[in-house]
Amino acid sequence: MQRNSAMVTVDGQAVTWLGANFWSRTGGPLMWRNYDPAVVRDELRVLSEHGLRQTRSFFYWPDFHPEPDTVDEEKVAHFRDFLDAHTEYGMTSIPTFIVGHMSGENWDPAWRGGLSRDLYADVWLVSRQAWFVEQMVSRLHDHPAVAGWLISNEMPIYGRRRGQGVAPQSDVTSWSVLMVQAVRAGGGTQPVSLGDGAWGIEVTGDDNGFSVRETGKLVDFVGPHVYRMESDQIRQHLNAAFLCEMAAVANKPVVLEEFGLSTDFVSEPNQGHYYRQTLHNSLLAGATGWIAWNNTDYDHLNTQDPYRHHPFEMHFGITTNTGEPKAPLRELDAFAKVLSTVDFTNTRRADTDAALVVTSYLERDYPISTAADRSLVFHSLRQGYVAAREASLPVGFTREEDGIVTDAKLYLLPSTRQILAPTWIQLHDLAESGAVVYLSYCSGEHAFHRGPWFQKLDDMFGVEHQLAYGLTNPIADDVVEFTFQEDFGSIRSGEVLRFAVAGNENSRAFLPVEARGAKVVATDQHGNPALLRNAVGSGETILCTYPLEHMAAVSARVNPEQTYRIYDALAAVAGVERTVTVDDPRVFTDTLVHTDGSRFVWFVSQHDTEATVTPSTTGTLRPLGGGEPVTTVTLPAYGVGVFELEV
Repeated sequence: MQRNSAMVTVDGQAVTWLGANFWSRTGGPLMWRNYDPAVVRDELRVLSEHGLRQTRSFFYWPDFHPEPDTVDEEKVAHFRDFLDAHTEYGMTSIPTFIVGHMSGENWDPAWRGGLSRDLYADVWLVSRQAWFVEQMVSRLHDHPAVAGWLISNEMPIYGRRRGQGVAPQSDVTSWSVLMVQAVRAGGGTQPVSLGDGAWGIEVTGDDNGFSVRETGKLVDFVGPHVYRMESDQIRQHLNAAFLCEMAAVANKPVVLEEFGLSTDFVSEPNQGHYYRQTLHNSLLAGATGWIAWNNTDYDHLNTQDPYRHHPFEMHFGITTNTGEPKAPLRELDAFAKVLSTVDFTNTRRADTDAALVVTSYLERDYPISTAADRSLVFHSLRQGYVAAREASLPVGFTREEDGIVTDAKLYLLPSTRQILAPTWIQLHDLAESGAVVYLSYCSGEHAFHRGPWFQKLDDMFGVEHQLAYGLTNPIADDVVEFTFQEDFGSIRSGEVLRFAVAGNENSRAFLPVEARGAKVVATDQHGNPALLRNAVGSGETILCTYPLEHMAAVSARVNPEQTYRIYDALAAVAGVERTVTVDDPRVFTDTLVHTDGSRFVWFVSQHDTEATVTPSTTGTLRPLGGGEPVTTVTLPAYGVGVFELEV
């Protein structure tokens, strides 16, 4: 199956954006009141010297739109000079209109009239936004430094209705249509997106009124904003990557529009590690653009809002308050060199035989399903993604809502308890046709209709379950042991895998079964079947009776845990073709393919010290730019290595 590799196009040519969100140190959001052309040019010079070619810039709404039918022409002149400065340094910018929300505070123009005037549904207020967008585009669309347009900054936060919950999707989508039309009415032909953060229900499982699936029809790219904090290092390093994979639901280019961290939250060496991991892992997950938050620190603005009440916001910069590069900028510079060396714009992700199945219960509010159901899907799916990366198993995402792809050899349903009846039948048919379908049981995190929502689970997996109505079968042990009774892919008979047990009173449960045609591959320490394989036609269905991915997903500092061994074995059983594998779960690997046939292999280490691995490949690895073949790869702490693969 193909994985999303779409790139933003300008005049029919693919482009790669690498840059920073930009507020000048002269004033942060108030920079246009204190605009200093010399300081701005110095700031852009530093970015340019470190390989960055874009900024994302902002029309601070209260300043640029001081009256309902007035644009501040002095501020526009400042912005035009700002664009001129970009041209001088060979850079471009992506202006953002409705700002709106910024760095922990919402900023209304004085004329809005308070929160009673709804940003999405008040006809007059929507018309004022559209008018402002059109006016700004008409003034600036022909400037060569304008690379694209963004409608808002994190509109789900700014547009939140006090006391009324989430805005209806119909209102949000209608607002989005009008804003994009305003860009085109103003003469803007450049790529456009919403700036909403891609936090919609199809990506996160949380309903914020924005549907990435619906608004994806309107825009030219989707832009995740990623600041999630995790309880596990590997999950943290794969966060942005996973969200980029999920944001591909719109089948549009994915630009990591905001990511970063404050020096107040993390040491400077760990800032560098985080940037390196986020950049390279998201590239391997389909991101084709990156815009860091943000260009500079603001130490001297500590009496100005929002920095007065969100002081950590002063130190998200990739440069210091005086313009010295910080570790993140050095990582961006190194990343820019890799993109150039592999000619990234002319590459795509290698196809894969393995599919992670995204149930439509993540994004559809079916009757009697709940937000807790969606949360379970999100977290279990993400942990499945982690296990796949640890197993050197490149996976594609196939969504039930769009119809399951039919060209995979392996279908993974990690701790999945809800799926539609027709899809269940389709998965059985895919197994009959030669595929391997894997499901790990999960009873769910709440008591309402607890248990599997599948028809004829017994027939699917060749078992007879022993569930009692209304009850779970609690896992009493703190560690569950799988002892393998026969060889299973890369796992040998007699091996024991151990898994930390976690979950609440509903989900910390296993599925008691007796084999009725299936083979018991592994048993737990009490002799219960733990992993079973069932021949179906020319393929197999494989059932894990424990919620391995769910248990890991709700555990702190757990990865790598041994679910990756199961996934590695599943890949072998299914005959999944893997270009490169590494026998170390703390080193991820994946492949890009150039249009000229060249292949480039990434190795991304999760070790906190230097580590050496011996990859197994279908060809010969050489350093980028040429050199002698290599059989081992040594990576520094949380390091990245990129090699050319001769097949």
